[in-house]
Amino acid sequence: MSEIDDQTAKVSRSRERMRAKGFRPVQFWVPDTRAPAFIADLQRQCAALRGDPPELDVLKFSDDAAGQVGGWA
Repeated sequence: MSEIDDQTAKVSRSRERMRAKGFRPVQFWVPDTRAPAFIADLQRQCAALRGDPPELDVLKFSDDAAGQVGGWA
């Protein structure tokens, strides 16, 4: 049995085990965070939020909440 056939068999067995447990496979498509266009848009959005009062409130809230969780301070 080739390595590819072995991997295919492992995946098939794993899928069958999950189906037997009542699960089904679902495929998700997400943005490619390595794409230059994604990075440029993210930088643009961050720059637009810089200094925005509601954004500063959210950041303060997040920092305060993180300080209440062990290991996040």
